[in-house]
Amino acid sequence: MLDTSARLLRLLSLLQTPRAWPGSELAERLGVSGRTVRNDIDRLRELGYPVDATRGATGGYRLGAGAVMPPLLLDDEEAVAVTIALRTAAQGAVPGTEETSLRALAKLEQVLPSRLRRRVRTLQAYTVAIPDDRPAPALSADVLTTLVSACRDRERLRFDYLDHAGSPTRRVVEPYRAVNWGRRWYLVAWDTEREDWRTFRADRIRPRTPTGPRFAPREPPGADIAAYVSRRVSGAAWRHHARVTVHAPAADVVERINPAVGLVEAIDAESCLLITGADTVQTLAVHLSLLDLDFDVTEPEELVTYLRRLADRYARSVPPAH
Repeated sequence: MLDTSARLLRLLSLLQTPRAWPGSELAERLGVSGRTVRNDIDRLRELGYPVDATRGATGGYRLGAGAVMPPLLLDDEEAVAVTIALRTAAQGAVPGTEETSLRALAKLEQVLPSRLRRRVRTLQAYTVAIPDDRPAPALSADVLTTLVSACRDRERLRFDYLDHAGSPTRRVVEPYRAVNWGRRWYLVAWDTEREDWRTFRADRIRPRTPTGPRFAPREPPGADIAAYVSRRVSGAAWRHHARVTVHAPAADVVERINPAVGLVEAIDAESCLLITGADTVQTLAVHLSLLDLDFDVTEPEELVTYLRRLADRYARSVPPAH
């Protein structure tokens, strides 16, 4: 069981989330009785925390809305999580927030207890980030906040957009998720005019306000939204596309490729269609060879020609079979 001061801190942390907490659920979370929870609520009120209580099936305890709040308090796990998030942001995960994140990180680390500073520094010392040398696109935190708020509130979003060719368009969408890939952010949304799911580069979006009206959620375009975005983004950038019949079950092929490399569709129990692509036919040939499975290719012609030349080169490189 937590001691009284630690329990009050944990209770306050729970009450700061935007929901009502039934007394029984708070008691379960804290490992105490309902009477202890009520006594702790009274202590918080004596300390100046405005804790409201409502009755009924949807009732419970919550911090009063619009009140002047005492300083924000974090428990141990929350403090470590916030510190890690700030370090990630300071490294450029959200371009334009690096300096602000560093200032906030410095302030937070100054007030962390020594035991938490040790945990944070251990995480820093024994984790490695892979640098991304590509220039980070200009994306303001305000734009990103607008996108994720519209996703959360299920409000239609209007924005000006520069497509892949640099042509300006105006879009009206029902936003679903913002996805981070490397140093870029993407918005997955239902395009109301095109009546289909689309993926938008967040740094090319210029939101128009206000947002709205609200919309009913749709079935998402895939169970794994990260895989969906990686396929769409890679496919849009490919110079050469190929449809390859692989003589193996679809499940076996899925285990051998990254979702960004291609899409696998089952043909029957023993074969599948791999829809893939790359910037060069040489890269395509490498991807196919790494499958280590039999396959048939009929298009594009450039790939077929290259594979024939590659097959002849390989055949000449080994002695004849006896």
